[in-house]
Amino acid sequence: MSSLSYDLTLAGLAVGSAAALTGIGLIVTYRATGVLNFAHGAVAMVCAYVLRQLAVGWHWPLPLAAAVTLLLVAPGIGIALDRAVFRPLAVGGAGPARTLVASLGVFVLLVGGAGLLWGPGARADAPALLPDDPWVQLGTAVTLAAGVAAVTRWTRFGRELRAVVDNRPLAVLGGIDADRVAAAGWAFGTFTAGLTGILLAPLLRLDPYGLPLLVMEVMAVAVAAGLRSLPVAVAVALGIGVAQSQLTRLHPGGSLEPLVQAVGANLFVVALLVAAPALRGLGSARTPTAASDGSGAALRTGPLPDHDGRAWLVCGILFLLPLGFAGGDLRTAVQVPALGVVLLSLVVVTGRGGQLSLGQAAYAGLGALFTALLAAGRFPGVPAVPGLLALLLAVLLTAPLGLLTGRPALRGHGLATALATLAFGVAVSRFVFDQPYATAGLALDRPAGFTADRAYYVLELVLLGLALLAVAALRRGRTGRALAAMRDHEAGAAAAGVPVPALKLAAFVVGAALAALGGGMLGMALRTFDAASYDPVRGLLWFAAVVVLGADSLLGALTAAVLLVGLDAGAAGGAAAAVIGVLAVLAGRLPHGPYAALRGAAARLFAVREVRLTPLGARVRERLAVARGPVRAGAERSTSESRAPEPRTPGPRAPAPRRPLPRTAPPSVSPAPSGRRAPSGRLTARAVRARYDGFTALHGVDLTVAPGRITALIGPNGAGKSTLFHCLCGTLRPAGGRVLLDGVDITRRSAHARARLGLARTFQQLAVFEGLNVAENVRVGAEQSGVLDPAAATARALDLLSLDGPLRTAPVAGLDTGTLRRVELARAVAGRPRTLLLDEPAAGLDSAEVAALADVLRTLAADGTALLVVEHDLDLVAGLADTVYAMAAGRIVARGPAHSVLAEPGT
Repeated sequence: MSSLSYDLTLAGLAVGSAAALTGIGLIVTYRATGVLNFAHGAVAMVCAYVLRQLAVGWHWPLPLAAAVTLLLVAPGIGIALDRAVFRPLAVGGAGPARTLVASLGVFVLLVGGAGLLWGPGARADAPALLPDDPWVQLGTAVTLAAGVAAVTRWTRFGRELRAVVDNRPLAVLGGIDADRVAAAGWAFGTFTAGLTGILLAPLLRLDPYGLPLLVMEVMAVAVAAGLRSLPVAVAVALGIGVAQSQLTRLHPGGSLEPLVQAVGANLFVVALLVAAPALRGLGSARTPTAASDGSGAALRTGPLPDHDGRAWLVCGILFLLPLGFAGGDLRTAVQVPALGVVLLSLVVVTGRGGQLSLGQAAYAGLGALFTALLAAGRFPGVPAVPGLLALLLAVLLTAPLGLLTGRPALRGHGLATALATLAFGVAVSRFVFDQPYATAGLALDRPAGFTADRAYYVLELVLLGLALLAVAALRRGRTGRALAAMRDHEAGAAAAGVPVPALKLAAFVVGAALAALGGGMLGMALRTFDAASYDPVRGLLWFAAVVVLGADSLLGALTAAVLLVGLDAGAAGGAAAAVIGVLAVLAGRLPHGPYAALRGAAARLFAVREVRLTPLGARVRERLAVARGPVRAGAERSTSESRAPEPRTPGPRAPAPRRPLPRTAPPSVSPAPSGRRAPSGRLTARAVRARYDGFTALHGVDLTVAPGRITALIGPNGAGKSTLFHCLCGTLRPAGGRVLLDGVDITRRSAHARARLGLARTFQQLAVFEGLNVAENVRVGAEQSGVLDPAAATARALDLLSLDGPLRTAPVAGLDTGTLRRVELARAVAGRPRTLLLDEPAAGLDSAEVAALADVLRTLAADGTALLVVEHDLDLVAGLADTVYAMAAGRIVARGPAHSVLAEPGT
């Protein structure tokens, strides 16, 4: 027994050492570049294939093949990724969503390219670089980790690396070449990826899908280390490797034995499932008071035009065309509508809801599995049911499971949500789809009367049409505007009254239902449950395809379905992944998406070129103009210019001309009968304390914002003004003290709950919803705050802030700062708040706009609104505020009328 334990420990150390290398590479890359490299496993797979090609295919000596692979190919891939993909994104200020899409693009491109070059089949002849001695592999991993730690701690490059990680812009100002640091990080990260692939390939069957997924699973060690600590990553990797190896001896017997053995064989998946939801701050702002993580901004770019009737006509023809195909050709086409329904789930969750969900393939597979089990009578406690009823019940059973991915999204943002949903997808694949106890012998018959391909295709078109109508209805109206607001600026949506947690859960539940419907349809199209059709790698491909073709576009989802099925059916395996990968990789260079890029190129190609005269022709024309006289020449010039209009090319909307607020605001904003107004709005802070990472930011602050008065909060940077502001708004829970609204304790109320109680706010950094136009932005505030007549409240706010006329329907993207400040304030006012908190409302405004803003604020106060203004412009404070609070070092140091507080030394 002791000998067996020793042998299993050695085997576990071998696997743990390879996992440790993965963790080291991911951590170094993340610390140097801020990018969580989802393509790490794909790079490992490509390097393993390159070594095999050199050593086995071309018969190079193994040491030479290994040196070329590890010292040239692997670092070269990293440098190429840095220069061609991720540096343009960093320069363009891309958020975590676009970086994630680019990383997944590299993943699917490498996977697809490997399938095209080396075929999709598995190979068992990968050469072994190191001796079959776990101690050698362990020594390699530990030595590499120690070397990285030494370089990071004791060298100049290590100091530069830490500086870039802490604050890249400040490091650049200090003379550090951040691009060089990032390139070195990428080169080292892909080197460790190559070494990981070469070490794992002999232990597994080398194929384009299995090895990348396995390496993606062992990302758990880097996630468990918080993407920072190399010793923790190595220790976790070795511990899980040894534990997983030892658990192979466990045979409990009984019906649970297959599940227990599956868990024991996939401990890295379990670790990823546990660690991913706990990594809350990944890919989001570092401070707890940040306004938004910015995840959703990239998910609006480049949509196909849902409003274009010609595009819908072409799409309809493409989907109806297969009805004229022969039976054999139709067997591939029947997959397209089913996949279209699955991809519509991503339109709801990711495109409209802004959540980075990588687990939709799991819900599609569960829909297919439940349909098969229900139709076969193998679902516990349910007799066999007809096909269509089985499909409907499968959707109903799967939809609540959307909460499994929705719950982690409540605590995390950006990449943290992506990791949690990926972990869920991998876990379902490993513990359900790949297990014989769940899927063995399952056939999936089509509904009675629809067994033939053509009849079933008609049924699919009907179900696809219903799904399209449902998603279109969801994207319109109040719910659609709330989802778009949550996507574009989560904190701003909550401040407007949007119930963000409930809306997130609803989006995931609807997405799970749609994915299950499409998955069941796909299983019926294939007439069997095929686990490979729902593996996590395929889910990543679906996500990338939808995002690059228009995440918030119905046409984008349908086009992606046609492209994915058509390319793989008409070309070699991996073609679809390669094409989607190229488009995703180009995300940094095509900020408005491939469709806008094609339109722009076509416009430039077919534009009427301006005719230019030679110098001789210009002199002749001038002489003719003199001879004809000035009026005639001017007329001819006007005629000539009118004949050659400047070609119009698509691009971002030009900013609307700045329209200042009226110097005299309307005398009253008293509510119409449809509005709501409580008699008071007194906001009180009593002994409020707040702490960050052991630092006390607020020391028992007391403050009162009285109805009908303007209260100002001033103080130097770091005084605690923003912290107090966030405690009052509900975006930060204080460590002690209370916040009262009209005597009611709201200390533990969420931001959206406070908005519905009549407390509205604006943000220091603009919080507007760029996917909506001006009127829609304002209407979100009216609809979500409980106003009885949102249309009237919206019109009143637009009129008050001079946003009426053509500006009402103008897209927010591209408007100037002054107009955007008015839009944000109008959204807050539209909710008829009793208390209004404004965080540096004059930032970015010129003097005329500041004066007009002051008029509006006085009008609101005269109507009984309690206003708190946090502002650095002391001239504005002096002419506006009734009461001023001055803060320093987390305490109120002065309070009183503006003239007395501002006259004190130090204010």
